[in-house]
Amino acid sequence: MPVAPRLELRHLQMIRAIARRGRLTDAAEDLGLTPSALSHRIREAERRLGVSLFTRQHKRLRMTPAAEYLAEAAERVLAELLRVEADVERMNRGVAHVVRLAIEAYSAYHWLPEFLSYLQEAAPGIELQVVALAGRDTATALTNRDVDLVIRSGREEPSGFAFRPLFEDELLFIMPPAHRHSAKGFIEADDIVGERFITTTKVPRADQEFALFFRPNESYPRWTATVEMPEAIVELVAAGRGSSILAAWAVRAAIDQGRILGAKLGPEGLQVPWRVMLRAEDRERGPVAETAEALSSWCRDRGGLAPPEGG
Repeated sequence: MPVAPRLELRHLQMIRAIARRGRLTDAAEDLGLTPSALSHRIREAERRLGVSLFTRQHKRLRMTPAAEYLAEAAERVLAELLRVEADVERMNRGVAHVVRLAIEAYSAYHWLPEFLSYLQEAAPGIELQVVALAGRDTATALTNRDVDLVIRSGREEPSGFAFRPLFEDELLFIMPPAHRHSAKGFIEADDIVGERFITTTKVPRADQEFALFFRPNESYPRWTATVEMPEAIVELVAAGRGSSILAAWAVRAAIDQGRILGAKLGPEGLQVPWRVMLRAEDRERGPVAETAEALSSWCRDRGGLAPPEGG
């Protein structure tokens, strides 16, 4: 006979509320309880587990290591329960599967409506849900099932994951229209020395501009800001607050609008591959594999994610 958990859903909600708010009265208000009722629930949870969860420190509750561990688990469990409930509701509307997709570092989704139309034809019954990944580790997000597919650049292949090719795209040096290099068709590494540069991260990746452009030429810009959202970087560059290097497909619209200028990195340009990453266990069959294959085929036929020229 299976062993039932000693804690109930209401206990997990209680622990999460206290972890978020700190004060008993604030947590009780969030839960719709009186402070005395919440105190009773704390004692009940401690009795069921046989451990102390909280100690009082002035007017706040201090979590024991056991409570901190439970709070982390409660966040995951309750978030997963909300996802499951939402999935069940979708199934009731005729959606058989939900696949969660994100783009590493970027949040440009001008291409999404067109792909959704393609996916509905190629894999009916699958609903695509977009997840924000800014600042989060993609491998961890996939492992924790916060997301099922991640569009990412580069050739690195962490173990435990599978990849499908999408397209090749070049990195561009982006600058305001009045920039001193605005007339250049391409940028050499020496041109960027001392340049006020905005980057998404100062952690160098083997397949990005730091390793492919700066380091080989031993020429570096003057790092002035770290902004995790490329769309925000475009706004800063357009306002003359610096320059950057970003994927061409994600900044094409701003270039076509004349808000920023884009130049190749070197006379031949610098191309990087973009692929979709998924858990290795999902690579052969199922809705995740089906969606990854549909995205790969669509990008191959369309030529990538960039908006049409002039669009």
